[in-house]
Amino acid sequence: MTVVDNAVYVDGCRHAEPPSLEVTYEMLRDQKGMGWIGLYRPDPHEVRSVAAEFEIHGLAVEDTISAHQRPKSERYGDVLFTVLRPARYIEADERVEFGELHVFTGKDFVVTVRHAEAPDLGRVRRRLEADPDLLRLGPQAVLYAILDEVVDEYEPVVVGLENDIDEIEDQVFEGDPEVSRRIYQLSREVIEFQRATKPLLKILAELGEGFDKHEVDGELQQYLRDVQDHTIRIVERVDGFRALLQNILTVNATLVAQRQNEETQRLTETSLKQNEEVKKISSWAAILFAPALIGTVYGMNFDHMPELGWKYGYPMALGLMVLMGVGLYLVFKRRDWL
Repeated sequence: MTVVDNAVYVDGCRHAEPPSLEVTYEMLRDQKGMGWIGLYRPDPHEVRSVAAEFEIHGLAVEDTISAHQRPKSERYGDVLFTVLRPARYIEADERVEFGELHVFTGKDFVVTVRHAEAPDLGRVRRRLEADPDLLRLGPQAVLYAILDEVVDEYEPVVVGLENDIDEIEDQVFEGDPEVSRRIYQLSREVIEFQRATKPLLKILAELGEGFDKHEVDGELQQYLRDVQDHTIRIVERVDGFRALLQNILTVNATLVAQRQNEETQRLTETSLKQNEEVKKISSWAAILFAPALIGTVYGMNFDHMPELGWKYGYPMALGLMVLMGVGLYLVFKRRDWL
C-alpha cells in the first residue's frame, strides 16, 4: 500500500481520514484545513495525481518518480520541494542504511514521499498531533518536525560509526589482516553520510533566510535554529570521522610495512645463517674429499703402480692426505668459512 497515512487537519487537530486521495482533494477545496498525505514508494500515477491537484512543478515530479536525488531544497512558486537523505544504523550488520525522503509543502498541504524505511514519519505525526498549538502553524511546522526527526535519527548512526572506528583501531594494532578492507568500507559509509548531512546546512540556512518573506512563526524560527545547531554538531563529528579514518589508514599502512620489513629481516637473517652452515658443510666436505681422493687412487690395485713397491709410499700417502687437509682447513679458516 503506497498511501501510508492520509489525513486532513483543522485547527491543529486531526479532522478526517479520507478513504482516497480524491476525497482529500475535495475536502481541502470545500473547507479550510491542511492535508497531510504520506506516500511510500508510490507509483508514477499517484505522484502525478498529487502533482496535478496541488500544482506541483513537473521537474519536481520527475525527481520524485526517478528518486536517487541529492539533498536539496527548491521552491516552485508557492510549493517548496525538499529532498532529504535519512539514515539508520543496522546493528546486526554494522552498516549504515541510507534512504530518501521527498517533502512537498504548500499553503494548505504536505506531501511526503518515502523511498526507504527511514525516517519514522508516524512518530512525527504522533508528536505533532499531541501538540495542536504547534500543528496549528501549518505545513511549515510539519516540515520542521520532519527535519528534526531526520537529524535526530542521525545520532544513532554517529554513535554506531564511532564504535566501529574504535573497533578498527584495536584491529589495526592487533595486526588483523582484514582490517584494511573494513577501513575502506567504513570510509565509504562516512563519505556517504557526509553527502547526506552537509547539504542540510545549506537547506536550513535557506529556510532561515526566508523567515520574513514567508512570515514564519517565531516559535518555528527557534525550532529551526535548534535543528540547525544539532546538524552542525553532527557534520563536525562526521568530518572528524573521515580525518580519523585517513589517519588510521596511514598508521595501518605503516604498521603493515613495518611487519613486512621485520619479516624480510627475519628471512634475511635465516638465509644468512643457512649460508654460514652451507659454507661449513662445504668446507668440511672439501677437506674430507682430498684424503678420500688419494685413498681412492691408491686403492685401485693396478699391477703397474710405482708407489706400491716404494718403501716410503705409504707414509707419503698419509702425509699427503694430512697436508692437503690442513692446507684446505687453513684456506677456509682464513675466508671465515670455518
